[in-house]
Amino acid sequence: MPRLGIIVIANAIIWGFVIIGCSMALKGTGAYQEIQLILGGGALASLVVVGGLGVRKKPKE
Repeated sequence: MPRLGIIVIANAIIWGFVIIGCSMALKGTGAYQEIQLILGGGALASLVVVGGLGVRKKPKE
């Protein structure tokens, strides 16, 4: 179960950066395409982290 905690924390950090990136891009503009790219990148990174680290390995025999 400690591995699950690492996955959750890594995912939260990624989305934290996504939110900060969106707020910086929104500062005084209506930059929809910039926001769309940031959110898409964050979603992709989230899938990679959760999918890659969440895969269970077979125990060694």
